[in-house]
Amino acid sequence: MSLLERLHPQIFDIAPYQPGLPEAEVRRLHQLDRVDKLASNENPLGCGALVQRALSESLDSVHRYPEGDAPLLKRALAEALSVEPECIVLGNGSNEVLELAAQLWVHPGRNVVVSDHAFVVYRLAALGRGGAVRSIAARDFAHDLEAMAEAVDDQTGVVFIANPNNPTGTCAGAGAIWELLNAVPDDVLVVLDEAYSEYARALRPDYPDSLELLRSHRNLVVTRTFSKIHGLAALRVGYALCAPELAEVFNRVRQPFNVNHLAQLAAAAALADAEHQERSLRCNAEGLDQLCAGFGALGLEWIPSAGNFVTVHLGGRSGDIYQRLLQRGLAVRELGAAYQMPDHLRITVGAEGQNARLLRALESLL
Repeated sequence: MSLLERLHPQIFDIAPYQPGLPEAEVRRLHQLDRVDKLASNENPLGCGALVQRALSESLDSVHRYPEGDAPLLKRALAEALSVEPECIVLGNGSNEVLELAAQLWVHPGRNVVVSDHAFVVYRLAALGRGGAVRSIAARDFAHDLEAMAEAVDDQTGVVFIANPNNPTGTCAGAGAIWELLNAVPDDVLVVLDEAYSEYARALRPDYPDSLELLRSHRNLVVTRTFSKIHGLAALRVGYALCAPELAEVFNRVRQPFNVNHLAQLAAAAALADAEHQERSLRCNAEGLDQLCAGFGALGLEWIPSAGNFVTVHLGGRSGDIYQRLLQRGLAVRELGAAYQMPDHLRITVGAEGQNARLLRALESLL
């Protein structure tokens, strides 16, 4: 038997995660001077002034290991969210917390319940632990939460819910989330992925108060990130909120220095920068309106979004348009292989000029 033959066979069912193409790679491939990256749901405004100041003032300490439990950042989060520090688990991006949930509650013979078109990392995390994936048909590209609850059985370890969902932008209201939590047994972990929660709260009046849900459902874990509205994607810092007894278990398997020193300081500064958060919300709301109005003028259909991106239907020309946009220095996201949406492209909401340039390019290509 070879070394690779000793691996769990499901490892070979995993297609590696494909991130959006970086700007430098698009410039190199197509010999371009300018690239607008609208592929990875990043904040077009970047990070705020408080973050920049915190980073510049801490460069002389990068030779030191970070504080393993990140007390400064935990205190900042606890104060901002009115939770106890014991309820917080920090991650190298919220992706790491999703992986930790699978590591703890998924193993051969167990399954996870997800939705079609949901964030692909849920599937990767489960398969990597030898678990099975029950993917429930979406309803109008949104999670069918009632069907997902019905799919839970004695072997279910985790139910993953993205709210809003990436890449569709669909969002479940407070009532629907409450009903699912009440329907799922207490011994099944429910992970509510709120990577885009700040945008959703501004766009959807019925967005659930997940902190209130945590008080009544001790099998709930809420994950969030500093990569989106706070503009810290390169620093990889996210977190989970959950009951203290769950946080204690997560911290048993979490790597001791998983959030680096600069990321801890930057995240704490970002929480204090209310002005940058407000500017980011305004930029997103205006940009989302700009893109959707442009799609309408072009006769295109799109999925209403509660995030900082929008997914547009382009039919059988989707792949060709994706490539032609790249050639013009406009990087967006294909959704075919990983998300089974070959007729759609996901477009990050950019700054006004970036959005206008994309719409002009679409008009010429169509």
